[in-house]
Amino acid sequence: MTQSLLLCLIAERRIAFPAVKVRSVIEIERITPIPRTAPHIAGITALRSQALTVIDSRVALGFESSGDPAGSRAAVVDHEGHAYALLVDEAFDVTAALGEPERVPGGFGEAWAEAAIGMVETASGPALLIAIEQLIAGRGAGSLSESLPVRV
Repeated sequence: MTQSLLLCLIAERRIAFPAVKVRSVIEIERITPIPRTAPHIAGITALRSQALTVIDSRVALGFESSGDPAGSRAAVVDHEGHAYALLVDEAFDVTAALGEPERVPGGFGEAWAEAAIGMVETASGPALLIAIEQLIAGRGAGSLSESLPVRV
């Protein structure tokens, strides 16, 4: 099965989101913090008068935040009736997967193993296919990689 993927960088790692789940890629102008939320929730922002919950993907994976998200890129997704902006370090291509996701090889670390559906090959090289719902839930929500094979 061939699927389109949005290729991004998070914490210096090439990752991919299923493009069918991404509404758009935006540049974050301003984020309003939300008191008493989980650390990976950076706040809210607006997109054409719609509020988006902003997820700091780096923090959701257990890494340090890259700092002020103003000017950062984000993949806009819908999940369970809510809109989210997933902060990424860079969004750089939409390409096709060259096969099904494979099990994530060892050595990537617990954070990546928890959030990755699997490793997928593309024309520009391999990328970790990331479960959007894992980023939204944040670190410690449980691993999806054990459930392969997964059809996305």
